[in-house]
Amino acid sequence: MAAEEKNGFFVSTIVPAMNEEGNIDEFCRLYDEMLKKASFDGELIYIDDGSTDGTLSKIKEAAKRYNFIKFASHQHNRGVTEALQAGFAISRGNVFVFYPADLQFLPEDIPALVQPIFEGADMVTAWKQGKYNKKFVSSIYNWLSRKIFGLKVHDLNSCKAFRREVVEHIFLRKDWHRYLVVLAASEGYSIDEVKIPLYDRTWGKSKFQSIWRIPVGFLDMLAVQFQIKFMRKPLMFFGSLGLGFFGMGFLVGLWAIYLKYCLGETQLPLLYLVGLLSGLGFGLFLMGFMAEGQTSIKEEVSDMRRQLYNLTKRKQSRKSTDE
Repeated sequence: MAAEEKNGFFVSTIVPAMNEEGNIDEFCRLYDEMLKKASFDGELIYIDDGSTDGTLSKIKEAAKRYNFIKFASHQHNRGVTEALQAGFAISRGNVFVFYPADLQFLPEDIPALVQPIFEGADMVTAWKQGKYNKKFVSSIYNWLSRKIFGLKVHDLNSCKAFRREVVEHIFLRKDWHRYLVVLAASEGYSIDEVKIPLYDRTWGKSKFQSIWRIPVGFLDMLAVQFQIKFMRKPLMFFGSLGLGFFGMGFLVGLWAIYLKYCLGETQLPLLYLVGLLSGLGFGLFLMGFMAEGQTSIKEEVSDMRRQLYNLTKRKQSRKSTDE
């Protein structure tokens, strides 16, 4: 069938894979079984992210057996975010699914994950059900995320389904795939979640065991929050800090005047502190004004991208109508 004939949706499942050669054959077999029963057409897109084992060879062999497989490869490991972006670039679906290659989530659950999309949701995230080795760290991460970003979903860092236009309207930096839900919600897209079973890994080992992921993840969380809350109105952030420093400088100045004229004491360090605080306040205001200019440029570029996207969709719609 054509890309949008079956149920009006074509689902591109994007699977980043690094050193997962033992899981490729089984994943493809299970995906084939799922697709035969599904109410939608789809494709499976593998991105070999700098594997050093036989992962790429296994993917190429599977692509010869199954006509629904596409693939791309990176010469070295670039991370999940860039792997996803490579998958977006070669996909043709109007719905994307981000799925891990380790078979801890099975392809048979993809229909349940995309069903809320068919019913009107823009993005769906999986709520892992089952034993999870990193449950403690994950629970802290998700609790902090809910508090910082004000989202009610239980699991931000899990497999996901979303409409194509969601990722065409948001900007992803390195490792920001973990905040797809947050970034989509900040753009006004509707978010849903479904319970998806989590299974034990039967081959290979996790690529995310480093303890450094905890502080890095927390700093990324703060960076995303800053991007969402303050970079749209940066003068609010820098101006508030600037006013704070100006206020402290003013109070220190009043204290210095009191010491000079009421007690007859001249405290030069206080005068230096007044100059320092005032200079910091002025500098922060300048940074705010400069950031406002950058934000205006960013918003203009985003608006141009949105207009170009809408123009492209209209042309595609007219072309389909003519055909």
